[in-house]
Amino acid sequence: MGLPPFRGAVRQIILFSTAVYIVLLLMMAFVPDLGRAAFAWGTLQPDKVLHGWVWQLVTYPFMYLDPIAFLLSLVGIYFIGSAVEDQVGSQRFYGLFFGSLIVAGAAGVGLSLTGTIAQGMAIGSGAAADAILMVFYLLNRGAMIMLFPIPMQIPVKWVVVGIAAIETAYLLLTHFSLQLCVILLGLGAGYLWYMLFLRRGVSINFSERIYGLRNSYYRWKRRRAAKKFQVYMRKHDRTVYFDEYGNYKPPDDKREDERGGWVN
Repeated sequence: MGLPPFRGAVRQIILFSTAVYIVLLLMMAFVPDLGRAAFAWGTLQPDKVLHGWVWQLVTYPFMYLDPIAFLLSLVGIYFIGSAVEDQVGSQRFYGLFFGSLIVAGAAGVGLSLTGTIAQGMAIGSGAAADAILMVFYLLNRGAMIMLFPIPMQIPVKWVVVGIAAIETAYLLLTHFSLQLCVILLGLGAGYLWYMLFLRRGVSINFSERIYGLRNSYYRWKRRRAAKKFQVYMRKHDRTVYFDEYGNYKPPDDKREDERGGWVN
């Protein structure tokens, strides 16, 4: 059937999710009180997160009740995730999976502070599935994929647009529930992860900006120290000179560029 290989990070995530779901189902069936407590402990609930239950940002993707939702999420991770993992590697794929879930969950918690949107709870790895789809699109912009059971190939761009449109419709129908907010935020989390970790030019430019700000701060400190030193020397009837970079200029330095003998 031409199925993707079942290996690596995708395999571990699916097996772990399945094991957790089976244990949760068994507890719900035979020990309901314990099952409900475990479910409440693991689901993403903004009020609980804001009161210290931060582990919910990691546990909520493994909480499911509806078997269909569980199956669809893992099928998406399996089919698209395998291709992404082959391109980025297992370690980065783990970072994409958990990073997108944490970012989307944290953003959902932040939106819940409005008191009107992102209310309720969130479960499942839908945000990660959306993030993986977004990264797949950014890595393979011209790719064609087949959506089962539709027997035709569709450009991945339109798959992303279609899924975003369907999720937006559900978001409106659920009055901006936290569940749909978090899932939609997964697309943005995937885009952010791609820009930070796969766009080398963006990473280099960001690093250069950081170092540039640091160097500007050091130059400002040097100019400030030079001005203080000039004031101090004038009080002792001596005049010293510094260039615009805060570097000392010897009295006999007559260069036209007005820069001192030492420049950082």
